[in-house]
Amino acid sequence: MTSNDITGNDITDIKNSPPPLRQASTIILVREKNKEFEIYLLRRSTKSGFMGGLYVFPGGVADSEDFGFDFWAPYIDMEHGQIEKQLGGQNFPMEKIMGFSIAAIRETLEEAGVFIASGKGKTKKDIENICTFRLNRNLSKSWFRTKVMKEDWTLSFSSLGKWSHWITPKLMKKRFDTRFFIVFMPENQTCVPDDMETKHGIWLTPQNALEQNLDERVLLSPPTVVTLTQLLKISNFQELKQEIKTRSWGDPIAPRLVPTSNGPVIIEPWDPLYDTDEKIDMSYLLEKVLPACSDFSRIWCDKGVWKPVDI
Repeated sequence: MTSNDITGNDITDIKNSPPPLRQASTIILVREKNKEFEIYLLRRSTKSGFMGGLYVFPGGVADSEDFGFDFWAPYIDMEHGQIEKQLGGQNFPMEKIMGFSIAAIRETLEEAGVFIASGKGKTKKDIENICTFRLNRNLSKSWFRTKVMKEDWTLSFSSLGKWSHWITPKLMKKRFDTRFFIVFMPENQTCVPDDMETKHGIWLTPQNALEQNLDERVLLSPPTVVTLTQLLKISNFQELKQEIKTRSWGDPIAPRLVPTSNGPVIIEPWDPLYDTDEKIDMSYLLEKVLPACSDFSRIWCDKGVWKPVDI
């Protein structure tokens, strides 16, 4: 979200009801490097209607073709019960698990050129071919579904881990109910932005990404700043592997958006004033900006840069 995304025409009239939520999925791609771990970030096109110009994780809206257990079951590497155990949760039935998970894999292929899948007799060349095919400009809505079926791919649900569940603030004109999955980068694959929705990709440690956001070199979206701050708590790759094995979706993260004359502020659910009607002091925001990698519960859009601020 740039400052233009959440001011003026892109903020709903609070007298009206919030826009409906669209189902969406995101994948946090992780790789190990020099005994640390790095995260892959993509810069969305400035022409995008949501978070234009900001760095995010690969992802997008779930299509109707992403749903349907009966169709997809033969093309997944896990059985019904295994899927529920690994990816399920409260108020997350199998039909939704299926759609969100398929969307996550499809969007990561479309945007980042990474295919979280395998298949009997499949070679590196086969992976490269489908990663090249996704760059065609006139793909049908059902291209992924058709490709998986005709070429007999097996989607790697076993590679997906749970990270978080986000709901876009009510004042946004575009709102999403999004599952953030986490995946270790498949071997022998390379991330390549699609040059349509995404224009540039970069691997960074969480710390480097957060520092470069405040330096205005890699501008991050608000959920990306929160997620990278969460990942700072994990010291190494092995610890991250253990975290993913036991992690639940947790409660949905549904921030509040507060427009101000100095730029919008997002209030996270763990802020002490999140659930109160008490007026939140938004003065002297520039003086309240926190150093990179600090814990925070508020994030301020200062001329297009999302900066954690003190309460």
